[in-house]
Amino acid sequence: MQDNRFDVVVVGGGMVGAALACDLALQQFRVAVVERAEPAPFDAASDPDVRISAIGSASVGLLKQLDVWPRVEAMRCAPYRKLETWEWQTAHVNFDAASLGLPELGFMVENNVLQRALWERMQQLNIHLRCPATLAGLQEENGGWRLDLTEGESLHTRLVVGADGANSQVRQMAGIGIDGWSYAQSCLLISVTCEHPAGDSTWQQFTPHGPRAFLPLYDNRASLVWYDAPARIRQLQAMPLPQLEKEIAAAFPARLGRFKAHAAGGFPLVRRHAQRYVLPGLALIGDAAHTINPLAGQGVNLGYRDVDALSAVLTEARSNAQDWASECVLRRYQSQRRRDNLLMQSGMDLFYFAFSNRLPPLKFARNLGLMAAERSGVLKRKVLRYALGL
Repeated sequence: MQDNRFDVVVVGGGMVGAALACDLALQQFRVAVVERAEPAPFDAASDPDVRISAIGSASVGLLKQLDVWPRVEAMRCAPYRKLETWEWQTAHVNFDAASLGLPELGFMVENNVLQRALWERMQQLNIHLRCPATLAGLQEENGGWRLDLTEGESLHTRLVVGADGANSQVRQMAGIGIDGWSYAQSCLLISVTCEHPAGDSTWQQFTPHGPRAFLPLYDNRASLVWYDAPARIRQLQAMPLPQLEKEIAAAFPARLGRFKAHAAGGFPLVRRHAQRYVLPGLALIGDAAHTINPLAGQGVNLGYRDVDALSAVLTEARSNAQDWASECVLRRYQSQRRRDNLLMQSGMDLFYFAFSNRLPPLKFARNLGLMAAERSGVLKRKVLRYALGL
């Protein structure tokens, strides 16, 4: 077989694209990955990445299946076993791994750690890595697609998968439209060292300006998440760290205790949903297909559900001697995932809009809702299981 002909070409070798490439390679598909830059080697002495993902139990299961999780554990990750959210002090909702009989709800993992672990696994599986490489053109051809890279090479494939993020070139070049909007909030991620060990509880307090959240990492390290108006986030981002520390101390609950800030990075909150996930010989996964308000940390977990679904659909179709890259087959993936992703997006939006409104009756109602949720028992456990993908 020629070196530039593949069963599947995945554009984007990040946390979701690399996972799909590993999964398909394990199913004996001939896979290539196009990626702009290789993740840096892990350095145990380095500060944690500002970008953190809350990896739920089902996602950890997928990474174990791909033999990626041991690499993550050998680098850095931190289990979280409790999740707490509140607005009024009298209206706390607590989720606990023990209530589901689980050892943990999931793990906090730095994005660059997860990317590196996946990259090393792709190298081990002999996936054909085109890196550094950028997509310059995408052209339908008989029996598949031709991808022209800016480096001058052309790849031919039966199936191209867009895993190249929220501003996906694959999606744009394929002419797939999106529905979406920008939220009236942005988000600031802050890497800190706390005076006490970070523990295994993550918490989120709702305020009139937006949530404030605490994500425990290893030892005394943690990540803070500050949602606020875009202008306010830009202002905070521009501050020297000592000044930012004073603002954090004034805005976050006292339970944070004393801390030192090391780095901060902001980003706008945008909802996007591709109008379709598939064309003949083409599929979108992860942020290329959908972005979600990060309130509940579901972004990468939804991407891993896409990986699971697409890999299962392709493998089953091939084993039944069907044209696995056909639109007819790929629509099975779309029908499984589009509705679930839309449901999660809408749920997060409902939560966002309910807690962004300052009208006293609504404030009263939502806190009553939190109190009811805390006492709901079975329903609360069902919601938690769904969020964890169980």
